[in-house]
Amino acid sequence: MVRLILVLGDQLTPSVAALKAADKASDRVVMAEVADEAGYVPHHPKKIALIFAAMRKFAAALREDGWTVDYSRLDDDDNAGSIPGELLRRADQHGASEVITTRPGEWRLIDALEELPLDLTMLEDDRFIASHKAFDDWAEGRKALRMEYFYREMRRKTGLLMDGDEPDGGQWNYDHENRKPASDDLFAPEPVRVEPDETVQEVLALVADRFGDNFGRLEPFAFATDRQGAQKVLRHFIKNALPCFGDYQDAMLAGNRFLYHSLISAYLNIGLLDPLEVCKRVEKAYRDGDAPLNAAEGFIRQILGWREFMRGIYFREGRDYPRRNRLNHQRGLPPLYWGAETKMNCLRHAIAQTRDEAYAHHIQRLMITGNFALIAGINPAEVHEWYLSVYIDAFEWVEAPNTVGMSQFADGGIVGSKPYVSSGNYIDRMSDYCSDCAYSVKAKTGDKACPFNLLYWAFLIRHRERFEGNPRMAQMYRTWERMDEKRRATVLDEAEAFLERMSRGETV
Repeated sequence: MVRLILVLGDQLTPSVAALKAADKASDRVVMAEVADEAGYVPHHPKKIALIFAAMRKFAAALREDGWTVDYSRLDDDDNAGSIPGELLRRADQHGASEVITTRPGEWRLIDALEELPLDLTMLEDDRFIASHKAFDDWAEGRKALRMEYFYREMRRKTGLLMDGDEPDGGQWNYDHENRKPASDDLFAPEPVRVEPDETVQEVLALVADRFGDNFGRLEPFAFATDRQGAQKVLRHFIKNALPCFGDYQDAMLAGNRFLYHSLISAYLNIGLLDPLEVCKRVEKAYRDGDAPLNAAEGFIRQILGWREFMRGIYFREGRDYPRRNRLNHQRGLPPLYWGAETKMNCLRHAIAQTRDEAYAHHIQRLMITGNFALIAGINPAEVHEWYLSVYIDAFEWVEAPNTVGMSQFADGGIVGSKPYVSSGNYIDRMSDYCSDCAYSVKAKTGDKACPFNLLYWAFLIRHRERFEGNPRMAQMYRTWERMDEKRRATVLDEAEAFLERMSRGETV
């Protein structure tokens, strides 16, 4: 009896669980470009192009390896438009009644597959370093789930950057060394750019035709679309950028969109790179003397720590997690997030970069676009959908906890012990954005006052009852109390006036 082996667009790994469980001689691999997956949010055109091109190349590689692959292109006349629809169509075509799949990374698709009138075997995605059981066992009984302690446990289990039972260098975390501001005289390497081949060109034409109105520029398109290309990007990062990654990982420059970042997150998230392999290669660079410990540790923490922790939170917290709104923020996402004009230079740069590259690094996401949304009281569901839409590496299992939890504190403190909010001073310290802004980061009130300065205090006072007792935030409230009463009133009035102008659609 023929079985259908479903391989999704973010499961492009030859050893993915469904393929390991399949029989190459009798089973049929099903892969499909479908409207439902391409359109459930308005994905950045570069993201759609990356996934479709990588899927087509992965299907070709499977065929070369002897697999029988039923592949549906988006513009095929008989395309059912959804993954369940395609499985039902192929089941009818081949007389199949059984489907084997690797568990998807989004509850939405898990639920859709479980409703199929077919025998479904859903296998755990073992490409991750921590299984669901391992994460739940670690989390069970803890009063608070903190990534730092999970990360230490993962270091012990994998042996990465360990000296026996102790961390290399005697410290678990070198984050305090990784906050140097950048300057224009840094020599940062240019990222690897892969010239589109015939397969990619076909996909680009399709995406331009079907998704040309989505936010984001499709071309130039220079992403790798197979494992060989992704490996090239990784090698380039380790050799040329990793040595300075740690020092400048939080820095932002208007004239350099990539600095020393790896640009491999999308390849990890669609399966072209293996996370443990990446961590081991970065560790080797440190042990060979080719990268300092603070760089290797900071990078490995992003994968072994944050990436695995976010996945654990997403599945542990369940289907309603992306819709949580513990701070009851209800303001709509302003048009500036979709490219409308803004006088705030930091937001202009971060969003223009997002539009052009489908990419912004973690501090641009957390402390500019995320920070502004949080202190402005934007509905976290809209913020979540925006991040899921515009970034090439965004899949809900990793994006939702980063947005709903870490960035917007909408989960009430499951991911973080305090909200990530700041005034304009942090942005000024870590970037050159403020030097060419219509607002003044030094101005605390008045027409030229940086909106981040005003909204920061308005957020803290709006949520004072919730946060004043937080030991990590008490100093902020003491600073507020030391301000002149008239100045406090002015700050709150001007913050409210700013939000009203933004809500009316004025350029702010």
